[in-house]
Amino acid sequence: MTACTTDKSIHYKDRALKCVNDLPPFSPTLNRLLATLAREDASFSQIGDLIEKDTVVSGNVLHLVNSALYGRRGTINSVRHAVSLLGVNKLRNAALGMSITRMWNDVRTPPGFSMARFNQHAAATAILADLLAQRLPVSYPEGAFVTGLLHDIGRLLIGIALREEHEDIMRMVQQGESLLAAESEVLGVTHPELSAEALHIWQLPALIQAGALHHHNSTADPARDGKLLTLSELVEASNRYVNAIGVSISAGVHVSEAPDLAFANLPLKDPEGLIQDFDAEYASVAQFFR
Repeated sequence: MTACTTDKSIHYKDRALKCVNDLPPFSPTLNRLLATLAREDASFSQIGDLIEKDTVVSGNVLHLVNSALYGRRGTINSVRHAVSLLGVNKLRNAALGMSITRMWNDVRTPPGFSMARFNQHAAATAILADLLAQRLPVSYPEGAFVTGLLHDIGRLLIGIALREEHEDIMRMVQQGESLLAAESEVLGVTHPELSAEALHIWQLPALIQAGALHHHNSTADPARDGKLLTLSELVEASNRYVNAIGVSISAGVHVSEAPDLAFANLPLKDPEGLIQDFDAEYASVAQFFR
């Protein structure tokens, strides 16, 4: 990389990361939920206490647990009861997703950048990564949902902070350039790099940062050890699949890859069952991520 390119990348990276502080701040409830990612002993009562403090999220969680997805007879009207039915990880994930996407819905984005599409892509990737983590041997499986949810936050930062450059990038993509190549040419930095930097600023675990950094090239993830899968491998496969089925951030950008090829590098025994579970779960929660 030349000195000129380095200066350009530093300039654009600094401008984009300054916008991390311009995003609506995490609520105390959300901060505490994120903090539970570093703990393996979070209890039903602790998670329930946190979620009960946010009336909107509590209502959405109860709506979710009473949905057809969980096939309950009778109405569940207690967050504590919902925790016992869904489990700590599933309930924390739902609350995190609902809280984060609700927070960012009023962010000013450039023409053609749809927050609804961004939220739905993030939610779909997160749900699928979490389902993969339940089926495969992976390092830090409890981080799969959040890594999927936040893997593309760098794209949002580019849209907010670098509006003209974002339009240049998307014009190149429409003309057939790959997204990462266009970002590198225009900015000297890519959205996965910005995503990882943002997650570092938010003090999320290093494995989540690495999962976001390498979600387009998991073979470069230094955490790979040949024994356990990395979060980057799960998120890369999930990101490829949801883009292939049309749940993508950019409208009108055609993905020619067959969806099932997204899982080709994973030791997945029942891809059909995985997709059935994904379809059911995403259909139930998609309404909360618009």
